[in-house]
Amino acid sequence: MKGISYSRYGGPDVLEYGELRDPKVGPDQVLVKVRAAAVNPVDWKCREGYLDGALDAVFPVIPGWDVSGVVVQPGVSVTEFAVGDEVIGYVREDFLSRGTFAEYVAAPVRTLARKPRNRSFEEAAGLPLAGLTAYQVLVKVLEVKRGETLLVHAAAGGVGSLAVQLGVHLGVRVIGTASERNHDYVRNLGGEPVTYGEGLAERVRALAPGGVDAVFDTIGGDTLKISANLLAPEGRLASIADPDVVGFGGRYAFVRPDSADLTELARLAEEGAVTVHVQETFPLERTADAHRLSQEGRTRGKIVVTVDWPDEED
Repeated sequence: MKGISYSRYGGPDVLEYGELRDPKVGPDQVLVKVRAAAVNPVDWKCREGYLDGALDAVFPVIPGWDVSGVVVQPGVSVTEFAVGDEVIGYVREDFLSRGTFAEYVAAPVRTLARKPRNRSFEEAAGLPLAGLTAYQVLVKVLEVKRGETLLVHAAAGGVGSLAVQLGVHLGVRVIGTASERNHDYVRNLGGEPVTYGEGLAERVRALAPGGVDAVFDTIGGDTLKISANLLAPEGRLASIADPDVVGFGGRYAFVRPDSADLTELARLAEEGAVTVHVQETFPLERTADAHRLSQEGRTRGKIVVTVDWPDEED
């Protein structure tokens, strides 16, 4: 099969497009014919070796954890999916090697859910990692409740934009930090935008004089101190970007594959409660360019890589 791989840590130039070994399909896996795979910041962080202390890399590594596609072969013990089923997945294992930026991926069923029927493969590919991150932090970590006020940092990004929509769906008032050019976008998601930078705390306090009930941090660093000082009494703080959040009384969160959570997200997407904005798509052979764009850090929504199957129509 064709795919993207890297044999050493480094910049986007270490990514190579070419022939790869076909994946073996284990008993609890299904072989997915990939239609689209979303790019996430963790992809280039893995590629550059930032997660080497947590995840072993078995080179060559095929990058990517997000996928949407079609089941072409179920494993011998699989009853959940059949040939022809359209699926989405957050296909993360406990090591780096067998990712989603390829024509096929062998995905454990615990990482999969059925694709929202009324969403394109490109939109659906952007849902798993970012959507699961937003859902698990809001529901399981911060435990936000109807009527509360939530502050979401980087509200126009892949995770942030979904967190805004999920918060609104849960009946929460959402304030979202974003650059001025993304304010209308955040408003359209249902959030109240505030601008980054100097004076952020004062701008948030003007909207929530008594403080916010919860903060979802996706930036880390100095943002943690600002966020902690904006909390109301009994307020909660969580970060997916910086483990130092524990020093401010918060919790550090890392998304995990969960078929039930992903199925719920797919249902919400199908009903229109959450949508995925795809900023740009790249063909598989241009995955390095997709990584470069992601590393610029100004993405609105998601960047998606597509696999061209000329014999099929969407």
